[in-house]
Amino acid sequence: MPQKISNYRWLIAILLFFATTINYLDRQIIGLLKPLLENEFNWNETDFAHIVMAFTAAYAIGLLLIGRYIDKVGTKIGYAVAVVIWSIGGMLHALANSVGGFIVMRVILGIGEAGNYPAAMKAIAEWFPKKERALATGLMNAGTSIGVVVALLLAPFILSHYRWQEVFWITGSLGFIWLIFWLIFYALPARQKRITESELSLITNDIASDSKEQRNKNISWTALFSMKNTWAFIAGKLFIDPIYWFFLFWLPSYFSSTFSLDLKKPSLPLMIIYTATTLGSIFGGFLSSRLIKKGWPVLKARKTVLLAFALIQTSIILVQFVSSMWMAVALLSLATAVHQAWSTNIFTLSSDMFPKEYVSSVVGIGGMAGAIGGMCFPILVGYLLDLFKAQGNLSGGYNLLFTICGCIYLMTWCIIYLLTKKPQQQDQLS
Repeated sequence: MPQKISNYRWLIAILLFFATTINYLDRQIIGLLKPLLENEFNWNETDFAHIVMAFTAAYAIGLLLIGRYIDKVGTKIGYAVAVVIWSIGGMLHALANSVGGFIVMRVILGIGEAGNYPAAMKAIAEWFPKKERALATGLMNAGTSIGVVVALLLAPFILSHYRWQEVFWITGSLGFIWLIFWLIFYALPARQKRITESELSLITNDIASDSKEQRNKNISWTALFSMKNTWAFIAGKLFIDPIYWFFLFWLPSYFSSTFSLDLKKPSLPLMIIYTATTLGSIFGGFLSSRLIKKGWPVLKARKTVLLAFALIQTSIILVQFVSSMWMAVALLSLATAVHQAWSTNIFTLSSDMFPKEYVSSVVGIGGMAGAIGGMCFPILVGYLLDLFKAQGNLSGGYNLLFTICGCIYLMTWCIIYLLTKKPQQQDQLS
């Protein structure tokens, strides 16, 4: 008999953290290799844009479909399949030698990577009581920023010894290493022999406390779209996910144009900003979990924390008034940290409002909405920056975008609040 562990659920959370880290590491590699690949294959910006759009479109479609697949086959198998697909897709980039070839590999990668969040949130719903889910989600979600930072460090190191092809082979293979640990250590709590009776009781008692309507398993996938709770989650992803992509892809250009930051060298300001997202992710989960442990109703705790973060996020509007680069770093570090804190609680809402049998489906639907927003918002970003640049005032374009970013969280919170005001009357699952 294996030795029993009293806090086995946190081992599961660590596995989810590493999976998310590898997920974001694999998707960032092509961006870091962009100058090298452009030189070798004579790409222009349109070629690279087509490659990026192929990934985003595949990711959006994958989120919609794979969530339902994971709900059908279970978390262990569903997550394993997703990791195998995205790891193969990541490694096969090394064989591509044309724009079309890279597009095919990005499609494979996008479909596989779409399974990460639906599977991870389903695992959290299976293993954690509601009072701990946000903290577990925060730990898992911290992998997004750690993956970006690891990519910034690992890709140059591999390139210093090998070719760009080896970067894809090595980073893509990391998913298979993770898969070994996943297959060994993951099982549903009731089937896991390494778990103690007290921990199993903590988990199962929380699930048993769900209402009869929440435990009903006969709802169809399409019926999820008729529920206000589903649309609350969709709103939280559709309007807010694009902000993170803006932070991820345009902040380097902002610092370059506004503060003459040399992007050819390791950038301490950007490292600080992206590292701050890890702290925000974990703190956001801790805060709402703390309120629930103190006796707050689950949804009230989540929505209160979301409101607090939405109010704090308005501080990003002040970036346009600072002249010091380090003041801008401080404000943008706060903004990115708050975004991840918000994201953690939005993800946890899916497991609060729906039983674990539907969590992957709901996360997939919301994730698809976020990906669509991620495809549309850059069009607005590009239009505004080109417009202001033509007027000789590029910083004005960034200032307007920061103002939009500062206000949109409050708008989204209002939508979520109205849609979840009376969830039991509106969203019965029977």
